[in-house]
Amino acid sequence: MNLKNFIKGKLLTIILIIFSLATIEIFLMAYPFGNFIKIYIPLSIIFFGAIGILVEYFIKRRYYANLKNILDDLDEKYLITELIKAPEFIEGKILKQTLEEIDKSMTENVNKYKYLQGDYKEYIELWIHEIKMPIATSKMIIENNKNTVTKSINEELDKVENYIEQALFYARSNTVEKDYYIKKSSLKDIVNDSIKKNKNILIEEKVLINIHDLDLEVNTDSKWIIFILNQIIQNSIKYKKTETELKLEIYCKQGKENVILYIKDNGLGIKKGEITRVFEKGFTGTNGRLSNKKSTGIGLYLCKKLCDKLGIAIELNSVYGEGTEIRIVFPHNSLYFK
Repeated sequence: MNLKNFIKGKLLTIILIIFSLATIEIFLMAYPFGNFIKIYIPLSIIFFGAIGILVEYFIKRRYYANLKNILDDLDEKYLITELIKAPEFIEGKILKQTLEEIDKSMTENVNKYKYLQGDYKEYIELWIHEIKMPIATSKMIIENNKNTVTKSINEELDKVENYIEQALFYARSNTVEKDYYIKKSSLKDIVNDSIKKNKNILIEEKVLINIHDLDLEVNTDSKWIIFILNQIIQNSIKYKKTETELKLEIYCKQGKENVILYIKDNGLGIKKGEITRVFEKGFTGTNGRLSNKKSTGIGLYLCKKLCDKLGIAIELNSVYGEGTEIRIVFPHNSLYFK
């Protein structure tokens, strides 16, 4: 708020004061008052009117400046109503009351949509658990009736299971802190569990796997890390070269302040200009737009989101046409959550 704009807002009041002064002067001229009275009364009105306007200006300027400073310092702007005090001038009181009503309405709407979102999340989780039963039954039937057709059906069911698991972890990705169990976990066990989970497709695609130097432990939730590894392995298989056998190398290194898990492949790789975007939601890139890939752009996005929630880092390097390296970095103090 500056003085010029404030005076513009008071223009009607100033005009009325001027008309009042003119009326008083005309009235005084009709009577034999001395010049002192004729000058003193108008000047007093002008002086005290100006003082009143200036005092009002400084009070309001101080209040609105304080309001702006508090707002600038707040990350959650909606908390402003909790921090500002009710001013002594009427416009400020009306403003505060209005903000409080808006805040109340916003809170009610947010709670409404939180409830709807939570209800939908519960339904998705329930549906996912229910759908697992017919899939497991189908796999049992296939196991007892092995042939070329049932083998193909089993492969498709594995894909369905992966998408279902992805949906489940996506639904829980905003509430990792409610569904984790941190403990000392062996990287060898985590990697072996992930390989076992993907054994059918790894065998089918004749993937050469080189696992070594995994005799280290990290503080994490193994269930979430296995899911992340599954997404990375499935991505490697999806984007392998058609003319070359896919090679996967998985190992870890002990750093001074962390443990780094490496997952390398010799697949298609990622173009240089796309590397910084691979963790964006829905980003598929050049490889994902290939007609036979059918990428959703969710896998790596979900990996990054879960890593951030678990307090670990995920990094990616790639050379287009040569392969990709992904690093999962476990800090020694990785026990905090976002």
